[in-house]
Amino acid sequence: MARGTGDRETIDRQALEALEGLAGPPRAFQQMNERSREVFRHVVDAFVETGEPVASRTIARRLGSNLSSATIRNVMADLEESGLLYAPHISAGRLPTEMGLRLFVDGLLEVGDLSDDERRTIDAQCAGAGRSVSQVLTEASGVVAEMSRCVGLVIAPKSEAGLKHVEFVPLSDNRALVILVDENGVVENRVMPLPPGLPPSKLIEAGNYLSGRLRGRTVEDARVLIDSEIARNAAEIDQLTAKVVEQGLATWSGGHDDGLLIVSGRSRLLENVSALSDLERIRRLMEALETKKDILRLLNESQRAEGVQIFIGAESALFGLSGCSVIAAPLTDQNRRYVGAIGVIGPTRVNYARIVPVVDYTAKLIGRLIG
Repeated sequence: MARGTGDRETIDRQALEALEGLAGPPRAFQQMNERSREVFRHVVDAFVETGEPVASRTIARRLGSNLSSATIRNVMADLEESGLLYAPHISAGRLPTEMGLRLFVDGLLEVGDLSDDERRTIDAQCAGAGRSVSQVLTEASGVVAEMSRCVGLVIAPKSEAGLKHVEFVPLSDNRALVILVDENGVVENRVMPLPPGLPPSKLIEAGNYLSGRLRGRTVEDARVLIDSEIARNAAEIDQLTAKVVEQGLATWSGGHDDGLLIVSGRSRLLENVSALSDLERIRRLMEALETKKDILRLLNESQRAEGVQIFIGAESALFGLSGCSVIAAPLTDQNRRYVGAIGVIGPTRVNYARIVPVVDYTAKLIGRLIG
C-alpha cells in the first residue's frame, strides 16, 4: 500500500520527516513529541467522526489521562501555529488543515482490516461467474460506494480488444439502444437517434451487417472499412440501413477514446448535510463528476503506485474546490498489467482507516476476476 503503512517506529520517523518539510516554525516541528502526536491523532479522529470543530475538553475525555484542558489547549495552539490545525471561528474548537490530514495519512494513520463478513460481502457482490467485465466493474463501483458511504468510481481504459457483436434495440420511434460486445466480454450500451420512419427490420439488418464486419476489429478499424463500403454504395446495404450504421458508429466513436467510467452512489453526497456550505461543496463536486476526462486522468494517476493512493483536497485540482478526498487503487491483471482503477470520492473527513482496506481488497479481487 502506498500510504499509511509501516510499524510504529517507522510511522513516527515518517511523521517527523514530514513535519520537517512543512512550512512553519522549525522548532515546533522538531519538538512534536508523543503527547503532541496523540493530541493531534485524537483531533483528527474526532473530526472524522463528527465533522465538527474539536474542543480541548473533548480531547481530554478521549485521552482519559491527567492532562488538563488548559494543557491540551496549549498543545493544540502549538499544532495550529505549525499549520496542522485551524480554528474556523473565534472561540471555536480546532479542525485539521489539509496539510494536517496529509501528515496524519502519511505518518499516523493506523489502517484497519476487513472482517470475514465484509470480505464475503465484497466477494459475493463482485462475483464474476456469468457476468461481463463491465457488469463486474459496475458491481465493484457499487460495493465500494456502499461500504464507504461515499461515491464509488471505477474506470477502464479504452479497450483495444476486437469486437464480437453489435445489436440495435428500439426504444421509441426516434431512439434506439446500441449494444456492443467486445472479445473480452465487455458490454457497453449507448442511446442513438433513428432516421424518421425507420422500420424495425432495418435495425436488425444494420445489426447483422455491422456484426459481420466488426468481428475481430476495433471500432476505429471497422469504421474505416464500413465508410469505404458505404462510399462505394455497396449493394448489400440500402440507404436507410446505411444511416443506422453511420449513426451507430458515430455514437460509439464519440467519447469512446476516454475509456469507461462508472460512478455509483451520488446520492450519498447528500447524507449528513448540515450547512449551506456543505451544499455548495456538493454542488461543486457534482459539477466535477460531470467532467469525465478529468476524472479519468486523476484516477489513472493511481497506476503509478503499487497500492492505494490518497489525494486530499487541493492536492487534486479537480476536486480541491469541493473540499473532497479521493482514495484510489490501480486494477492490474494476473500479468500485473494496468487495466483500470477503482476508488471513492468523499469529504476530507472520510474514515481513511476504514476505506483504504475496502478499496485495496476490492481492487485486488477485481484484478483476479478480470485477469
